[in-house]
Amino acid sequence: MLFNGVTTLKPKTGIAHAAANLHAALASTFPRDTFWMYPGARAANVARRFFAPSNKAGGPSSKSPNPLKNLAKRAVGAVAKLGFAAHFQAAARAGKFDLYHEPNFVPFRTGLPLVVTVFDLSVLLYPQWHPPERVRAHESSFARGIELADHVIVGTEAVRAEAQQHLGLAPDRVTAMLCGVGPQFCPQAPNVVAALRAKHGLPARYTLYVGTIEPRKNIGTLLRAFCALPAKAREACPLVLAGGWGWKTETERALFDSEAKSLGAIHLGYVPDEDLPALYAGAEALLYPSFYEGFGMPPVEAMACGTAAVTSTADAVREVVGTNALTIDPNNLDGWRDALARIAGDREFLAYYRRRGAAHAATFTWEACARITHGVYCNVLGIQQEDVKLRRAA
Repeated sequence: MLFNGVTTLKPKTGIAHAAANLHAALASTFPRDTFWMYPGARAANVARRFFAPSNKAGGPSSKSPNPLKNLAKRAVGAVAKLGFAAHFQAAARAGKFDLYHEPNFVPFRTGLPLVVTVFDLSVLLYPQWHPPERVRAHESSFARGIELADHVIVGTEAVRAEAQQHLGLAPDRVTAMLCGVGPQFCPQAPNVVAALRAKHGLPARYTLYVGTIEPRKNIGTLLRAFCALPAKAREACPLVLAGGWGWKTETERALFDSEAKSLGAIHLGYVPDEDLPALYAGAEALLYPSFYEGFGMPPVEAMACGTAAVTSTADAVREVVGTNALTIDPNNLDGWRDALARIAGDREFLAYYRRRGAAHAATFTWEACARITHGVYCNVLGIQQEDVKLRRAA
């Protein structure tokens, strides 16, 4: 089986983490089969150096952008994309694969039986939240990719319903598969949490957001809620944002720089993977006010680390957290402000959700994802799962 791993070469965000973890789980759960991740280990090491972050903290450089450098970077990126496409198609032809799985929603044309993962439909449903060039690229390639797919995997039943309604997919052509949580996300020893706090200069108590900052994440509401708190509450439990500034965030960035930062909010930027478990474990709560998600991993990861989650009522997020998180309408600014005030003033406010969260998070395993995915492969190939042996030529 051919598995496209290009998305895992850059510093990982949600889709890349899911792709890497699913591939590893497939390989360990079905050792008789071959799941080859393009472009292979040697080429991947070279590509990762090309995509390496530009500062020591692991996030984008904070310096003002240089127009000439940005133009050169886009040109190199365009050439690289064309090169990847041609090389990928050549690898698909040479490998004698049974099937191709594209985990990042837009597949290459290979002629192989095709499974595509689509984590959300935000570009289709809410194009105003995305850069114009992404919307144009999506319009030109997404529908074609879905037409090529023999089967589509989505992250939740909420997105499965959207896929049927907006993409016209028959129910038997789309499967919902809840993502797993890695074993590294677990309660952390006090000295590990203390070391993380010292490394990032964090206070003893804080609330936390994890993820790239982009319009659908609704960070503006979170910042305004924090700024509206009494000074005592802000000082007792500051807001920490762990994630780079993404696209269309000029308003949020201006609000942070002009007001929230001076009132105690902290922006860490991109946080390395190895720091995330302790960062979650040290927080009073994980805050996730998104307008829309296809799944939403941070709340479940936080629960697995023993931290309560406070999330929006977006359909997919509510499906994922169930009754195991405090949920607030994403447009309810007063509700978010009041929750932050309660968290700052009452350490037992979220005790109920801390108790429930760990057990709930334990139900999200990558092995279960691998078994569902393998079943999809077998269905596409028209063979019994117990008899399958997916292969690549030597």
